[in-house]
Amino acid sequence: MTEFEAIKPHGGILVNRVSNVNTEGLFSISISEDLANDVENIADGIFSPLEGFLGQKDFESVISKGRLANELAWTIPIILDVDEATANKMKDAGKVLLKNPQDIGIAVLNVEEIFTFDKLKTCQGVFGTTDTSHPGVANTMALKDFLVGGKIDYVKRPEDSEIRRYRLTPKQTRESFGKAGWKTICAFQTRNPPHVAHEMLQKTSITTRDGVFVNPIIGKKKSGDFVDEVIVKCYETMIKHYYPENRCQLGTLHTEMKYAGPKEAIHHAIMRQNYGCTHIIIGRDHAGVGKFYDPFAAQKIFSDYPELDISPVFFPAFFYCKSCLTYTTPKACPHGDDVKEQISGTALREMIQNGQAPSEFILRPEVAQVILDHPKPFVD
Repeated sequence: MTEFEAIKPHGGILVNRVSNVNTEGLFSISISEDLANDVENIADGIFSPLEGFLGQKDFESVISKGRLANELAWTIPIILDVDEATANKMKDAGKVLLKNPQDIGIAVLNVEEIFTFDKLKTCQGVFGTTDTSHPGVANTMALKDFLVGGKIDYVKRPEDSEIRRYRLTPKQTRESFGKAGWKTICAFQTRNPPHVAHEMLQKTSITTRDGVFVNPIIGKKKSGDFVDEVIVKCYETMIKHYYPENRCQLGTLHTEMKYAGPKEAIHHAIMRQNYGCTHIIIGRDHAGVGKFYDPFAAQKIFSDYPELDISPVFFPAFFYCKSCLTYTTPKACPHGDDVKEQISGTALREMIQNGQAPSEFILRPEVAQVILDHPKPFVD
């Protein structure tokens, strides 16, 4: 597959904001690790067509319509929040050096706009609720009062680390897919270690496609989620033991989970299109949390975005049926819950905390062992 044959990036052009601009003497501000990750995502084109943080027109359009001001699909606001004093300093400076938590200047923000925003309206537009028990709502309500819009120039990547060893740019994934001879690539979004049902879902998706791109989220998550190191190690283990060669590629996506359900499903699809994927698996309760979304809301929303080049692949819940003697779905299995091997996230955490290995029909033994061997597998 040549670059010409590959699926086009969202908006038609793969953004590249990596630069060597001079940073000497610039006013600087410090940003969080997750925001630093998203600055790098902008620079590498993972967020194409964005070239920086949203300005006011784009921000308000995303909140109200799930689209940029030019009507291009975009559902999650990529923003930089600051307090009033910092906003005034940034306005006066014009160009601002963004420093990561290690005090390294990673990018220059070309300040174009500074504006206030309605937090409740933002929560309702993105998450469909203003209930602060929703983690995305709580995070939004805690934002500072001013947003700064403008393009970025990325000047320095963080040092290589164990958790970044699978971080790939869209340029790298597109080259890798082409080298593997893949023309149809199905993306799999996850924030959890692979259940066997997930593995079956992935393998089902590639029976009629060339390969699967397993792309777990690495970054800030809610309490009780699995830690990043466990997720990566579990996928390494699953791929090693249970995938044929040249059918599965692992790459990490370093960004914060928003738990925005359907709106985040569209965002996940757009990012994977930028990576070069032609399809994305959208399962039950994709990117959801608690009872905030209908279990299949993340599938239904794709009817509002028919213009997306990446195609969703919809799956119901997978489980193992002891009567059918196979992994199956409610659509294909007539049997009752008493013969279905499935487990909730809460029950799985309780088993792990008690040192119990789940059934081999739920977690592969090698994967379960990775979790059991980790001293602290869950986010506090």
